[in-house]
Amino acid sequence: MGPGVLAELLKELPFREDPRLLVGHEQSDDAGVYILSDETAIVQTIDFFTPIVNDPYDFGRIAAANALSDVYAMGGTPITAMNIVCFPVKHLDLHYLKEILKGGLNKIHEAGAVLVGGHSIEDEEIKYGLSVTGIVHPNKVITNSGARPNDALILTKPIGTGILATGLKGGIITEDDMFEAIEWMAALNKEASEIMQDYSVSACTDITGFGLIGHTLEMARASSVTIEISASLVPFYPKAYELASMGIIPAGTYSNKSFCEKLVAIDPSLDKIMLDILTDPQTSGGLLISVKEPEAELMVEKLKSRGLIYSSIIGKVKKQSEFSIIISP
Repeated sequence: MGPGVLAELLKELPFREDPRLLVGHEQSDDAGVYILSDETAIVQTIDFFTPIVNDPYDFGRIAAANALSDVYAMGGTPITAMNIVCFPVKHLDLHYLKEILKGGLNKIHEAGAVLVGGHSIEDEEIKYGLSVTGIVHPNKVITNSGARPNDALILTKPIGTGILATGLKGGIITEDDMFEAIEWMAALNKEASEIMQDYSVSACTDITGFGLIGHTLEMARASSVTIEISASLVPFYPKAYELASMGIIPAGTYSNKSFCEKLVAIDPSLDKIMLDILTDPQTSGGLLISVKEPEAELMVEKLKSRGLIYSSIIGKVKKQSEFSIIISP
C-alpha cells in the first residue's frame, strides 16, 4: 500500500482517545506506545510480507528482523513476539514453513525476546512476519518527530535491497550476489538502538518500504524541519547501482517518487540512477538517526566499532523552508 493511503483512510474512522496512548495512529511512527505505569510503556508493532529471497531460513530471519526493528527504532526492548503465517499447505512441503519459522525464531532469541504464539492461515502465497511487543521508559521514547535544526543525520545500513530483490526474482542475479545484503537485512538494529541511547538523539526511524527519501520525508514533516541529504554520502550496494542502470527497479520505487516529488528539491546534477536508489523500497533497513551535530562523528565511530561498518553521516537538519527535503549530489 502506498505512502499515506492508510493514513487517509484512518482519518475517517471514529477513534477512541486515551491519555495513556503516547504514540498512536495519528503519527507516522514505527510503532504504537502505550503507558502502563510511570516507569513502563509497551511498544507494539506488526509487520509481514512475501519472500524476497529464495532460501526459507533466510526469509524467516529477514522478516523477523524487519518486524523487531520498529521497536528498536523507538528505543525499546522487544520482550515477546507472535508469528503471522500465510502458507499454501496443499501445494508446498511443510519443510519450507519449518525453515521460515526456524529463521524467525533465531532472530527472536537473538533479540532476547520469547515467542508466545501466533496465527496461521492457508493461502496461495507465502507471507510471514511478527507481531512484537516491547517495553520502554515513557520518558525515553524516541519518535520520528523530534528532529531539530543543526542536527546531523546518520544512516546505519546500506540501501538498495529492493533493487537487488527485483534482480533476484528476475533471475538476473543469484543469492550469492545478494549474500552481503541478505546478512545486513537479517541483522538486528539492536546494537544501533542501544548505542543511540547514549547520545543526544532527537528523532529516529527505520528505513523500510517507503525508501530512504520516503522515511526521511516523514521525519521532516513530523518534525517541521527541512532535511538536506548528500547523495554521495549515502551507503549503498554497488550491485544495486549496476541493476538500476539496467532499469531493474521495483514498482514501489515509482510510487515512492510520486509521493515525494512535490515536497523534495532535487539538484539537477544528481545522478538519476542514484535517485532510484534513494527511493528504493527497503526491507529491514538501518536506522535513520537525528542527533546533535557535535556528537555525530563520535556516534558513527562507536557504531562502526560495534560492527555497523557502513554507518555514515548522510545529511543535516535545517529550519523549515519551502521543501521538506533537499537532495544534493
